[in-house]
Amino acid sequence: AITLTSFVKVTVVLLILRNALGLQQVPSTIIVMALAIFMSAFVSAPVFEQSLLSLANQNLELERVDQILALLKLIATPFQSFVIANVEPVHLKFFSELATQIWENSNMTAGPDNFFVQVPAFLISELARGFQIGLLLYLPFIAIDLAITTILMALGMQQVQPTLISAPFKLILFIAVDGWGKLIQGLLLSYNYA
Repeated sequence: AITLTSFVKVTVVLLILRNALGLQQVPSTIIVMALAIFMSAFVSAPVFEQSLLSLANQNLELERVDQILALLKLIATPFQSFVIANVEPVHLKFFSELATQIWENSNMTAGPDNFFVQVPAFLISELARGFQIGLLLYLPFIAIDLAITTILMALGMQQVQPTLISAPFKLILFIAVDGWGKLIQGLLLSYNYA
């Protein structure tokens, strides 16, 4: 549920946003994680539905290992399609080449079609995108911090902590642009389905 959904990117973006706002405890980590879980469920609902529907006409009397493996492959196919639709090709190529070197003397086939290559490539893609989005969110708040610090220094108020003054301005900016709505919309619409 964590590795094959949007959880990683959403969590990274929300934690960077909280840090950029300068509010270390608001929203609390529990709220951030809950929001990330529900957003991940929202994004992955069609994938879960496809996975469950694939079981509808299957014989679930699993007596042999090959039956279990076939069922697991059937369940994983929608997730694999989701991962492939959202992985960066450069990361997929990187892990394919790495798997070729590491699995050289094994029976594992190293290539972009291998699920064990796709999952880490997807996770690295999600982390990279999360940090890119976080950077774009951070920049306006850094500008506010720098402006407030410059103004305080010009007024000779070196003893006043700039974060105390800049926090309300950051919140005003975030509320004025409907930050939560735009952020959630952007995150949810950033996913493709196969």
